[in-house]
Amino acid sequence: MSTDVHSGPIDRGSAPFAGIWWLIVLRGVCGIVFGVIAVLAPGVTILSLIWVFAVYMLADGIFGLISAVMAGQRRERWGLLVAESLFNVLVGVVMLLFPTITIFTFMLLIGAWAIVTGALMIGTAINHRRDGKWPLVIGGLASVVLGIVLAAGPLIGAVVLTWWLGLYTLIFGAALVALGLKLRAIAAG
Repeated sequence: MSTDVHSGPIDRGSAPFAGIWWLIVLRGVCGIVFGVIAVLAPGVTILSLIWVFAVYMLADGIFGLISAVMAGQRRERWGLLVAESLFNVLVGVVMLLFPTITIFTFMLLIGAWAIVTGALMIGTAINHRRDGKWPLVIGGLASVVLGIVLAAGPLIGAVVLTWWLGLYTLIFGAALVALGLKLRAIAAG
């Protein structure tokens, strides 16, 4: 490990990545751009994520149906594959035609999950005979409150989750840009 006057210690172990510093910076910039869009336009972000997943579900269903036909030609069992593939196509179509219902349903599902896991955590704390039950109670209560908030306002919950995702990608993207610029210094040095 040597020291660079301008940027502090340089880890020579990072040298293999120094040649691709620009890819790391590009990846970070993409994260920052996504983060800004998610924070400033959460509705567009949510709809985009739903549409991408819906298209994936349609493609997966179609490829599954093709696989079922091929399995049938080989005299293999194909019934469950057809059922799963048709279900995927149906879900993809519903998601594309009714994106608001999809968002609403997803938030209610997360809300139900948070309530159930929170209640189970509180139950675990009640049955816990040793010290340390209060962190479980607090975590469980936080989970239950999150679930209730999401159930009471699922569309608002979707916006807030999108903001959190946006903030995460902003921070992660900035960290990648900083790493990439550090690697550029290593490549130049």
